[in-house]
Amino acid sequence: MFDIKALTEDFTRFEEGWGRRQQPTLNEAALKLKDFVSKRRELIHSHEKLLAERNRASQEVGKLKKAGGDISGLLDAQKKLGEDIKKSDESLSTFQNDFENLLKAMPNIPQDSVPLGKGAEENQEVQCWGAARSFSFEPLPHEVLGEKRGWFDFERAAEITGARFSVSKGAAAKLERILTQWMLDVHTTENGYTEISPPLIVNDQSLYGTGNLPKFKEDLFKIEGLPYFLIPTAEVPVTNLHARSEIAHDKLNLSYTAYTPCFRSEAGSHGKDLKGLIRQHQFNKVELVKITKPEDSDAEHQKMRRDAERILELLELPYRTMVLSTGDMGFASSKTFDLEVWLPSQKSFREISSVSNCWDFQSRRMNTRFRDKDGKLAFVHTLNGSGLAVGRTLIAVLENYQNSDGTVTLPNVLRPYYNGLEII
Repeated sequence: MFDIKALTEDFTRFEEGWGRRQQPTLNEAALKLKDFVSKRRELIHSHEKLLAERNRASQEVGKLKKAGGDISGLLDAQKKLGEDIKKSDESLSTFQNDFENLLKAMPNIPQDSVPLGKGAEENQEVQCWGAARSFSFEPLPHEVLGEKRGWFDFERAAEITGARFSVSKGAAAKLERILTQWMLDVHTTENGYTEISPPLIVNDQSLYGTGNLPKFKEDLFKIEGLPYFLIPTAEVPVTNLHARSEIAHDKLNLSYTAYTPCFRSEAGSHGKDLKGLIRQHQFNKVELVKITKPEDSDAEHQKMRRDAERILELLELPYRTMVLSTGDMGFASSKTFDLEVWLPSQKSFREISSVSNCWDFQSRRMNTRFRDKDGKLAFVHTLNGSGLAVGRTLIAVLENYQNSDGTVTLPNVLRPYYNGLEII
């Protein structure tokens, strides 16, 4: 969340930061929060004043009683003071609850280096890698190619569950499994990440810690009758490995990777990407998470970005990297890079990874701290990114490597996992 002391002493910095996100409703919320901050200071001062009066009154009662004087008048006043303190305590408690609820709905502050913008139109390209393949035939969309080869069965998936689910079979199912294993191997053996196999079900406290609750409740799958949710991404359980804990200075920085299925309701995406694997309720992803010292987080952010980019480069898939504008970045992020892979059937780039630095936004919500070199407690910085979304990587491989006869040539790096097979 936020440092209440900093919020009280320098609200302008936060107000300007939220203003850079260029969301009118957020500006209104910031003004309301500004009033709350001012009122909170007044209520706390008033309550502390009453408590001080009670202490003085108790001392006077003690002195007068010791001297043998009449304390009945003082006791009546003390009783009245006690009633005032109870009312003040109840008012402060109610106010504090409303204040915290408003704070929970406020997003992170963008870094100064994030480009200003209202949405995706103002995102800026950082780099573009690789050249789009020139086809001698009209490339098929992955869903058409997959159904022709018997690799996908969207109709049967809809009957089993519903819309936005899929069944992969044969070579496609194997390719997705091998992509997952290969990505994990690269991240663990070459990039220095520790592999984690986390729970796929989490509680609301964990989702609050990463910023998914309360704001994005509609995007989650709640388990009926139980206080649990299916994970929207491995970021949630992996980042929460250190929730409510103190990490030794010499243990940082930490780098984790995890493969999990992910579950999202895709609220608000009706009518978007109805065909194929692009936008599913259930999808597989290899996630990257870093927990770092504050002074290292920007450098680790760039490293995580390069780790994700390198997966695309090893697969020889054309992509571009975008830095998201203030109006397009996520709720918990202070800065985000999106990696977008080229899809021949759409003749456009599509997101395959978001790599975000959340600074101390999540760690404050999770209460994850460390001892700095001087032994003082401070909040860690948290980072997360896809390395990569496996289903979308499968799409990119099928579309970019397809042949005119419906076969697919395997990228060189995957062939050892297929015992040297070149074409599926």
